[in-house]
Amino acid sequence: MPRLLATTVALSCAAVAGAQDFPKLKPGLWSQTTTTTGRTKSQPQASTLCLDDSTQQYVYRMSMGMMAGLCSKHDLKVAGNKVTIDAVCDLGVTKMRTRSVTTLTGDTAYRTEAHAVFDPPLKGTPRDSVTVIDGKHIGACKEGQQPGDMTLPNGQQVNIRQWMNPGAVMSPKG
Repeated sequence: MPRLLATTVALSCAAVAGAQDFPKLKPGLWSQTTTTTGRTKSQPQASTLCLDDSTQQYVYRMSMGMMAGLCSKHDLKVAGNKVTIDAVCDLGVTKMRTRSVTTLTGDTAYRTEAHAVFDPPLKGTPRDSVTVIDGKHIGACKEGQQPGDMTLPNGQQVNIRQWMNPGAVMSPKG
């Protein structure tokens, strides 16, 4: 759950970039490397995402809806190439306070640093964690990919629209 929330926050920060007055993220294939530090530093987890403008807007709308449902505080500020989100979210058994800062490098790269504090800590997880996500545009989407297609760190292929909204109807790949 914490990693899913961190990923959602990072994607929403990147999507916010597309929704504001500075350049949108470049359409195409993006790589993301995620590292989380708590009690120990995790091994970097790599994923890819085929992105277009509609996927950026979809991720933004879905993540804002998710945050509105879980978070009593959700402050978003955009200043130049930086997007900052401060949130307090009720996850049922714990409360999460988080601050994430995404710094964009034009429309071809971003770095998100998210600090989260869980009170009380979730079973088997530290009270504090820092997640760093580095994203960069690596070229055109692969043949056969549709916008929203994502390769997770374990190699699993999902479409982010189905992942974030399992009831969504997708057009067939082809």
